[in-house]
Amino acid sequence: MAAMTTPLVGIIMGSKSDLDIMSGAAKTLDEFSVSYEVRIVSAHRTPQAMNKYAQSAKERGIKVIIAGAGGSAHLPGMTASETILPVIAIPVRRSGGHEAFWSNIKMPPGIPLATMPENGAEYGALFAIRILALNDPRLATAYEVFVNKQRDMVIALDQELQEKGWENILKKG
Repeated sequence: MAAMTTPLVGIIMGSKSDLDIMSGAAKTLDEFSVSYEVRIVSAHRTPQAMNKYAQSAKERGIKVIIAGAGGSAHLPGMTASETILPVIAIPVRRSGGHEAFWSNIKMPPGIPLATMPENGAEYGALFAIRILALNDPRLATAYEVFVNKQRDMVIALDQELQEKGWENILKKG
């Protein structure tokens, strides 16, 4: 989104290798015309920069932070410990185990962290939109339209399934 407006959402990631996953959050926010910024701040390689980012986000106008990282995935939790803003964790999974997911759901008491499905940056953006919609009637209406469209698509598909049978639906692709 253009940098002309104050970003409402901060999208941060631990390294460039997370960008392909985290870009899903940016694309989703673009669909809802929500302003955001995208940054690389590593909890391990640039901890001072991560702390500064988290601590200054609120005063810069950020309302929600979406933080994605793989491996030990300390970025979301450490960010949550340095701000009072809601932080949404995106556990980035490349292969193998679920280290990033476990790291995000094992937060100590008093440090809440909303954790999305692995590689679920779009889910993180939708959750951020829900939060922002609490105080933004335009966004609340847009999100309601989105939800209704999803509902209508399922109803239409079920109707088609009932009329044509599951075999024909599978053949159609």
